Amino acid sequence: MNRHLISSEATLLDALGRLNALSGSTMTLFVVDAEGRVTGTLTDGDIRRALLAGRTLDSRAADAARRDFRHVAGPNPDVAALRECRLAGITLVPQLRPDGTLERILDLNVTPTRLPLQALLMAGGKGERLRPLTLTVPKPLLEIGGKAIIDYNVEALAAAGIEDIIVSTAYMADAIDAHFAEPVAGVRVRTVRESRPLGTIGAATLVDWPQSGDTLVMNSDLLTTVSFEEMYLHHVAEQADITIAAIPYAVSVPYAILTTDGARVTGIEEKPSYSYYANAGIYIFRNAVLRTLPADERTDATDLIERSIAAGARVAYYPIRGTWIDVGSPTDFRQASELMRHHRNFLKR
Repeated sequence: MNRHLISSEATLLDALGRLNALSGSTMTLFVVDAEGRVTGTLTDGDIRRALLAGRTLDSRAADAARRDFRHVAGPNPDVAALRECRLAGITLVPQLRPDGTLERILDLNVTPTRLPLQALLMAGGKGERLRPLTLTVPKPLLEIGGKAIIDYNVEALAAAGIEDIIVSTAYMADAIDAHFAEPVAGVRVRTVRESRPLGTIGAATLVDWPQSGDTLVMNSDLLTTVSFEEMYLHHVAEQADITIAAIPYAVSVPYAILTTDGARVTGIEEKPSYSYYANAGIYIFRNAVLRTLPADERTDATDLIERSIAAGARVAYYPIRGTWIDVGSPTDFRQASELMRHHRNFLKR
């Protein structure tokens, strides 16, 4: 971080030397005053414009700095503001404390966003439909494209700035614990173990969730390109208690379907198709909702959602645009493996 900081009293010549040392990375300096407050940003373009305006190489860095720089404030950066910075081509964003001093510099090339979420990956299933593959390896650790399925999800969460990732285990839990003995994508993943089957959301009772905030819960055996950032922003915009990621699902009927009124036929439609949204196994829950789960009781996510709707909770859905594969059967596993093989070949071009 210090590589990008320069004193407001440094000269423009000093700044040029510092910028030159940043060659190969984002060539931006953050100007700080004697109290450590960030007062502006400085690039080689800013220095060039200052020199053309009559400044000299002995002028202060503060004299050429831009005062209207983009920044975020507080411990939880504004996700929409970070997205705007990224779309504007800004890759380094200072995160400032209330007094204007620097908390850290966010590199959007490395972590494009910073979602204020915890994440819970459900990894306790036996993967019976994938036997014999899952007789010796738990399904989340099956490799596709040379990488464990669950690691694709951990990496995607880490890229979204989610640093508190928890994995619930049951079947072959020791293997999953050992897998996460070392960080994945720079994140130290925690595991919690079910002593008995708790359903598709019951394991959330094994975590002491904060009173406020939100948590992303997802099945660990998915391969998806869902945008967690867009899903979170949708969750916030809808003021939702629960947001369900959904995938389009079409049902085609191979017959002519009658519409009736009593014994009378009022219409006929030849081989109609119906479109629905199906649950994709990815959710954002308010922690207050997760805290309502009864301890050590088997509960499926659909049960919790239905109870929440009945209690008046606001439940929204977010359509997934992109890839979503539930690796639940040998056919799914082959499809996912083939998809990743083509993806690797594309990247090698």
